[in-house]
Amino acid sequence: MRLKYYAIAAVAAAVGLIGLGRFADILVDWLWFSSVGYASVFRTKLSAQVLIFVAVFVISAGTIWVTGFLAHCYASGPRLLAAPSGRPQFFGEPGDVAARIPWRTSIASAAVILGLVIAGSEIPQWDMALRFLHQVPFGERDPIFGKDIGFYLFSLPVYIALKSWLYWLLLCSAAISGMIYGLYGDIALAPPAPRLSPAAAAHGSVLLGLFFVLKAWSYWLDRYLLLYGDNGVVIGASYTDLHVELPVLWLLMGAAIAAAIVVWANIRLRDYRVPVAAAFAVLGGSFLLGLIYPMLFQRFYVKPSELELEAPYIAHNIALTRRAYGLEQIEVKPFPAEQALNLASIQSNRATIDNIRLWDVEPLLDTYAQMQEIRTYYKFLALDIDRYRLESGYRQVMLSARELEPAMLPANAKTWVNLHLLFTHGSGIVMSPVNEKSTEGLPSLYLRDIPPVASGGPIIGEPRIYFGEGRLDYVIVKGRVPEFDYPKGKDNTYTVYTGRDGMAIGSIAQRTLFAWQLDDPNILLTGYVTDNSRILIRRNIQDRVHTIAPFLSLDQDPYIVASGGRLYWIQDAYTTSRWFPYSQPGFGADANYIRNAVKVVIDAYDGAVGFYVSDPADPILRTYQRIFPDLFKPLAAMPPDLMQHIRYPEDLFRIQARLYGAYHMDAPEVFYNREDLWQFPRGLAGIDGGKAPGAAMPPMAPYYMIMRLPGEAQAEFILMLPMVPSQRDNMIAWLVARCDPPEYGKLVVYAFPKEKLVFGPFQIEARIQQNTEISQQISLWNQMGSRVIRGHLLVVPIENSILYLSPLYLRAASGQLPELKRVIAAYGDRVVMENTLDEAIAALFKEAGPLASPARGSENAQARDALKHYDRAMERLKAGDWNGFGSEIDALRPLLENLGAGHPEDRR
Repeated sequence: MRLKYYAIAAVAAAVGLIGLGRFADILVDWLWFSSVGYASVFRTKLSAQVLIFVAVFVISAGTIWVTGFLAHCYASGPRLLAAPSGRPQFFGEPGDVAARIPWRTSIASAAVILGLVIAGSEIPQWDMALRFLHQVPFGERDPIFGKDIGFYLFSLPVYIALKSWLYWLLLCSAAISGMIYGLYGDIALAPPAPRLSPAAAAHGSVLLGLFFVLKAWSYWLDRYLLLYGDNGVVIGASYTDLHVELPVLWLLMGAAIAAAIVVWANIRLRDYRVPVAAAFAVLGGSFLLGLIYPMLFQRFYVKPSELELEAPYIAHNIALTRRAYGLEQIEVKPFPAEQALNLASIQSNRATIDNIRLWDVEPLLDTYAQMQEIRTYYKFLALDIDRYRLESGYRQVMLSARELEPAMLPANAKTWVNLHLLFTHGSGIVMSPVNEKSTEGLPSLYLRDIPPVASGGPIIGEPRIYFGEGRLDYVIVKGRVPEFDYPKGKDNTYTVYTGRDGMAIGSIAQRTLFAWQLDDPNILLTGYVTDNSRILIRRNIQDRVHTIAPFLSLDQDPYIVASGGRLYWIQDAYTTSRWFPYSQPGFGADANYIRNAVKVVIDAYDGAVGFYVSDPADPILRTYQRIFPDLFKPLAAMPPDLMQHIRYPEDLFRIQARLYGAYHMDAPEVFYNREDLWQFPRGLAGIDGGKAPGAAMPPMAPYYMIMRLPGEAQAEFILMLPMVPSQRDNMIAWLVARCDPPEYGKLVVYAFPKEKLVFGPFQIEARIQQNTEISQQISLWNQMGSRVIRGHLLVVPIENSILYLSPLYLRAASGQLPELKRVIAAYGDRVVMENTLDEAIAALFKEAGPLASPARGSENAQARDALKHYDRAMERLKAGDWNGFGSEIDALRPLLENLGAGHPEDRR
């Protein structure tokens, strides 16, 4: 008896701790949502979860209890069942085990436990349930059943989830009832023959009949699931699906309903052969008619005439996939790909030339780390690309936030006080133009140092970064310990947080709550917390956004923006679904619909989060606006300066470009034959000093740039990607997403003439490899204790022509500071490598540099040639190549003499 009490006490304690933990979770979430201004979002979410849990628990536990209680009531005494021979057959008295079981308590306990398990598993469906209740019509209908597409996005998933829940409920009810009948002896499976009491037979018939009714509804729902099938030719309902599968489903639906009626009639007959026959008829029919027959029909009837029969359904797949990914809005324009560039046309496109990105992400991050991390506990986690209107003009820049990385503190400095009270934030950003370098090959910095020093970049008045991309643990601000702000010579500067974020932690109750929730007793024990102290949690910006709006998918690359003297993060967010009919799955979790519906802005200092609607036509977002009326703001409400920094997200562009490679073909016959497949270009590795020759590089990634599109008056910020035919390397088109208002979000494909050969990036890379002068120079550098790093090749459209550019960096074998040393340029059949972009363009067109005046063009060209020979002479000298050194000096002499002859006063 004492053991029983101990067991009850242990169970009660465990349940109490679980309940207390859950209550603490809810309380902290409520405090946090209130602190960030989204208490209404939390109330809506919590209310939906509670209602779903209670409703599912009551129905599930009640159903299981009723079926178990009925089994207990009717499973007592001898039972009589008609045997196959027709003679009555009696079973013995209930077993001794059943007599000792407290059935009412046991059945109620089992019902409660199973009900809790089932209800707990359904809580994550709160989002789906709210979408169902607040759904808006899509405004278009599917081509097969004529239903609004909103039915598939919002209603069908709920019906599928409801069916799954009912199946589990039937299974649990059958298991509990079967266990009770088994313990009473009403069901016996021992030889010589199975035995079943009349009560068990009647009860089983009722449950089996309900299963057949549920199966009939399942067949009814399966009709709509045909729109998501994949037969290898078409995604969606195919010819076989609609001419065989659909009639079969109607037939199976009728068979299931008939089986339910027959099984329920067996309540009087109580013959076990009846349900067995019904189950065999339905399940056997499903196997033969639903699987074997369509397979044979597809193989012997459809396959020989597949294109003719499947053409209408391929057309549905093309149209609805293009709709699901926004591909139907892509505008196609011809691009003649001429060879008509000259220095005059280059000069008229200076806005493009002056913003060509010569710095790649990896080398520049390494350079930032060496030049600007300042202290070991700062870290540049990512590098972003943006554009700013500066005194020097409309400039494309690269920038990175200097975030605090507590893991980089020395081991003996990783104390609780340092990690949670002293080191609380990062400091400022580094910004540099994409195409400038110093004489040493290092980037020119528009923003640098701590506190930020602006040299042509925007002024930063509040550089502190409390919220960022790193794994940021909680911190306590406004405590007795001043917060470290930044190093200043041998001393440090300190600050006090004045932002709006944070939850009060001054009272004993509040400290106890957070000590429990964060599993850190130091919060309760420390003496550094004051009545005014606040705790900041969820400081990772993506975690912050996901907690507020878990129904949004987040782009992998949030980016930092300097605006109005403060720092902000902009996070692109998507609405997605896997329930769009006839659409090709194109990304994670088989999702087949996506919209960049929301732009999220997070203040890096006080953590304020704003959700701005960037696609008000999206039906999924419009549904969420109904659910959370206080969450979203119109895009026009975004501060105007921040609006200038929104950009087309790379993740979405990559998905759309990959699908457009196939779905630009709108003719079913062309699509079926895959006649005009496009793909991302590939690169070539081998001359970067880090990969074996011939090793394949990953496909080219999209890249941002400022350029003047063909036919446009002004340069603008765009995201672009070249495209090449499948299994070939020549370029066939380039895809552009426009990023600047008011043209933001427009997609354009510039298609090349099909009869003209235009070199693709892989072919240009191969030609660079084959250039003996470039290859020899790279080999020489690699032999002199340096490592050559080849930058990504950029395809730069200018007017109606294509220019190719690639940076080249040098890094000492023992160093971590890459230097931009050369620029490789290609146009037509020429490839050159020079010190700067202007020199490369001048050499490419065999004329004076674009920045040089015509009067001094010849002299500048000779000076560049002289410098080139001098550099080569020094390199040959370092390598011990005396013959090469002499040859370069011999070539240098006449150039210097000519320059001297042009300036007699220099000879005096």
